[in-house]
Amino acid sequence: MTQPIYFVSHGSPMHAIEPGGAGGIWRQIGAELQQHGSGLRAVLCITAHWETAAPTLSAAAHPPMIYDFGGFPEALYRIVYPAPGDASLAEQASALIETAGLPSRIDPVRGFDHGTWVPLRAMFPNADVPIVQLSVQTHLGAAHHVAVGRALQPLRDAGVAIIASGHMTHNLRDWFGARSASPYSRAAMHGDCAEAFQSWVHEKLMANDIDALVDYRRVAPHAVRAHPTEEHFMPLFVALGASAQSAQRERLYAGLDGPLAMDAYRFG
Repeated sequence: MTQPIYFVSHGSPMHAIEPGGAGGIWRQIGAELQQHGSGLRAVLCITAHWETAAPTLSAAAHPPMIYDFGGFPEALYRIVYPAPGDASLAEQASALIETAGLPSRIDPVRGFDHGTWVPLRAMFPNADVPIVQLSVQTHLGAAHHVAVGRALQPLRDAGVAIIASGHMTHNLRDWFGARSASPYSRAAMHGDCAEAFQSWVHEKLMANDIDALVDYRRVAPHAVRAHPTEEHFMPLFVALGASAQSAQRERLYAGLDGPLAMDAYRFG
């Protein structure tokens, strides 16, 4: 059975203990993937919180936890998510990327960062689905990530669901600024720029306008403010590449966490 692809906005680490509306969608995704007869073997998670020079796959049998944040409640640092890794899947994915003419690497010790364990812990609370992480190469741009996704398409027919974990918008200055009283911050609090950007992306996704999406930095409204740095948007392009050109696309969630858009999509 061909496995689906999802893009999720993983939110702040606090979503691990206060999941809100996004958490309900994550649980829904997990239920869909584990339904009877789904044939799910493992998950390949593209995480915005792992940047490398070349596409790199995690291959640790028992990935450790990475608490890649500071200043949060102690309860977050006590969370352990003991899902297994899958070295054979890491090798398979790496070989597919290299067959497509791209370099690839294997990391035998990489642990789960919060871009992975926050949403996947909600999807698979029993920690019984193997997870392999794939890094992003922000410096190589959107088209590169589409090419990586296209190389990974065969995994979908091998029981591997692809989950791209990033953010529809990710401006932490706006997010922190929304807690002050300045006019700039009040505008950020209303999320006007985030809403304009997420609406543009939704329109282009539904139209399958990959060229416009790849060129988003130049043509999308408020693109630079939506993503002052681009690492949190790159996972979406891997999802685009891995989905068939005519794949059905559905927006599952479009909430806002202040000025941060929390969109989630399913690619059929």
